[in-house]
Amino acid sequence: MGVPILPTISTSFIVLSAILVAIGWGLIAKRKIEAHRKVMYAAGVAATIFFIIYASRTVFIGNTAFGGPDELKGYYTFFLIFHITLATIGAVFGITSLWTGYKNNLKLHRKIGPISSIIWFFTAITGVMVYLLLYVIYEGGETTSVIKAILGF
Repeated sequence: MGVPILPTISTSFIVLSAILVAIGWGLIAKRKIEAHRKVMYAAGVAATIFFIIYASRTVFIGNTAFGGPDELKGYYTFFLIFHITLATIGAVFGITSLWTGYKNNLKLHRKIGPISSIIWFFTAITGVMVYLLLYVIYEGGETTSVIKAILGF
């Protein structure tokens, strides 16, 4: 059947954003502040593109339910809820980090930036795992409303 294009593209953007965050982290460690700023903005843009694709697909097409074995459904659902929670927290931290950097509030930026980055790395990793479980390891289930896809009812 092959993998669906929109989830593949959106997952690629989340991976790109995490790679850019890692590059930005390396740049700031070398005190390359302007390069750090540009790369972190690019990471924010990549994450935003992911979100636009994901939200659009959710609204206009729906979400794909887990198509793997029934005995793994509970584990998958727990993992998915963990990922969604992590992604939400990561987005709030990421936006706050970008904003504090933009506003030159470096005391707060230096405090939450590393935390934001770590959360975002785990968000990207768990996002890729969700993608693999939904579209690569197992064939995706029914594409349906968000609540039904996530919780099964």
